[in-house]
Amino acid sequence: MVRVGLTATRLVEAAADLADEIGFENVTVSALARQFGVKDASLYSHIRNVQDLRARIAALAAGEMIDRIANAVAGRAGKDALVAFAGAYRDYALERPGRYRATHTQPDPAATDPAATGVAVAESSAYRRTAEVTYGMLRAYGLSEPDLTDAVRLLRSTFHGYCNLESIGGFGAPRDVQASWERVLDALHVTLTHWPPRTKDRV
Repeated sequence: MVRVGLTATRLVEAAADLADEIGFENVTVSALARQFGVKDASLYSHIRNVQDLRARIAALAAGEMIDRIANAVAGRAGKDALVAFAGAYRDYALERPGRYRATHTQPDPAATDPAATGVAVAESSAYRRTAEVTYGMLRAYGLSEPDLTDAVRLLRSTFHGYCNLESIGGFGAPRDVQASWERVLDALHVTLTHWPPRTKDRV
């Protein structure tokens, strides 16, 4: 591939694809340069360093993931919304493993390009939308704070843990993984519908 036509957008999209292929932690400026058949120096007019590159991948992935989830849950409520949300989450995690891993990073702001404020804004916007969609779905169950935050943490840990184990073949029992997933969602729906009341010594 030739150098002509390199842009920050093109580089980040290629880096995200590379993350899905070789793992997010293995994405480097050198690895990306090889994809385009150029020297590392050719990329530094578009990205500052590997931390900046990875922050941009995270922003891209977070936006893609919440777009998919938001489209899935649109017009749904209750268990239908929960199942749609969970399905979109799982599909993205399994189909885009490198991108998904990027959404769980905490980039160092000092390591990214101070001039590239759009990266931070895009990532912040994606995470804000994720919170809005998630909390909106859970409010349909009649939850309010601090139960909302507890429920978000329950869903996130359940979805993330299940997807991580599934991605590495961690479920060894002969039970069908999809069948178990559906039962997990049944259980989550029951839990959210009958959320336990708080006690005075546990708020």
